[in-house]
Amino acid sequence: MAPLREAAHGTVRILQVEDNALDAELILGELEADGMAYEARLVEDEGSFIAALDEFHPDIVLSDLSLPGFSGQRALEILRARSSDIPFIFISATLGEEMAIEALRNGATDYILKQHQARLASAVRRALREADEQRARARAEMELIRAQRFESLALLAGGLSHDLRNLLQPLLLAGDTLEDYADDPRLARLGALVRDCGRRGLEMVSSMLSFARGARRAEQVRLGALLDALGLLLQGSVPRGIDMSVEVFDADVTFEGNHTELQQCLLNLCLNAMQAMPDGGTLKVETAGEMLDADFLEAGESVAAGRYLRLSVIDNGQGMSPEVLRRLFEPFFTTKETGTGLGLLSCKRIVASHGGLMRVHSVAGEGTAFHLYLPLTEHEDIEDAAHEETLQGEAERVLVVVEEAMQLSLLTDTLNAYGYQAGASQSGTAALQWIEAHGIPDLVVLDADMNLFTGVRTLAALLEHGYDGAVLLLSRPGSPPDLEGLPPLDRLYVLEKPIEVRALLRVVRGALTKA
Repeated sequence: MAPLREAAHGTVRILQVEDNALDAELILGELEADGMAYEARLVEDEGSFIAALDEFHPDIVLSDLSLPGFSGQRALEILRARSSDIPFIFISATLGEEMAIEALRNGATDYILKQHQARLASAVRRALREADEQRARARAEMELIRAQRFESLALLAGGLSHDLRNLLQPLLLAGDTLEDYADDPRLARLGALVRDCGRRGLEMVSSMLSFARGARRAEQVRLGALLDALGLLLQGSVPRGIDMSVEVFDADVTFEGNHTELQQCLLNLCLNAMQAMPDGGTLKVETAGEMLDADFLEAGESVAAGRYLRLSVIDNGQGMSPEVLRRLFEPFFTTKETGTGLGLLSCKRIVASHGGLMRVHSVAGEGTAFHLYLPLTEHEDIEDAAHEETLQGEAERVLVVVEEAMQLSLLTDTLNAYGYQAGASQSGTAALQWIEAHGIPDLVVLDADMNLFTGVRTLAALLEHGYDGAVLLLSRPGSPPDLEGLPPLDRLYVLEKPIEVRALLRVVRGALTKA
């Protein structure tokens, strides 16, 4: 048999099922004469064949038809039970036409007569090319199914998030209201607990919805919020044997980016790190601000030197060999049985789209570190944190139109407690009746998502009845109300749900003060 060639990228792994060493040598000679780089393994019994499938991982099988105590048909049967995409070519001197047709029906890729081996190399190349195309089609179909599943998940998440936000709204309103009872410490503590639980639930809903729907726009990303969202997504997913820690050097650092994309990238890296530590270990998410100079950049990197935020995901797991590291970002390359080979490539593209770069350091048996560098720009904080505006009302009349009874009650009670005269209506029709009975209010708070008589329709009816004051619309996040057909409104304010008491009071006070 010809000596084994040193395995290299592009080398074809050939498993030969043959009991005649001379015939095996002639077959490999045909491939070598065609310039094909190969690594071959020769077997002649069932046990050796099965072991080679497990250890050698062939790209193609070339098999004789009949062997002592074994057969090519049996080899084909074993292979097809394990894999449908590895080509199998019969090479025999006794293969008749009927038997050849039967072999193709049973899953053989092709057949070659030993006395006519001139087309062997072209048959092998064609079989390998068709197998690659078949795998590519299968991967594309799997990715399409995954994309459709995520699309369905996003639709489901959108519906569930709306219901969950409605459930959390009373917690936020009631918590803030109870916390204002400073003369009763127990009520104040209870209010803080209720409010914090509501906010935590809201953060979880927002993180899950954002991740399911995918990224939409660039925004100001706060480092603390990004890592809090990561922690919420990983909550319950970290195995007991893994000690995970998150180090935030400055939670208030902000930068322009996409919260959802970065969240997806960090989540992918953390899950990969956990899978690399099946027996447990340590997982660290580190952050730091660093100055990168031109010497740090490698050939082909177009980013500029300057101040960067470093996000690092570090584990002490299995690590990677130099061969795996070299192919790490190849499309569809994966070391996982169920992996797609697209996760790390997606991470690299996300970092590049933010004007950043990625570094990977890994040693087999010692662990892996992924370092993401994102550019930071200096900006001024335009808000004066020391300024605390008054939230108290001056007996202005506010009409609240909300379908859900509990939310309506809490909103009106809150406004009354802060010195406003709040009227309550559960529908657009009831709002018009309230105006007929009590006159035009100073401000209207409208739920944009009412079912029978929507917020926009209610607003249109109020305008027809002579209302020309400020309007505060409560809308779903990412779903601004469609105001087409309405006249221009100078004092229209939109507040995303679920709302917090102080956010509501600030908008109400600001709208009335401006009036």
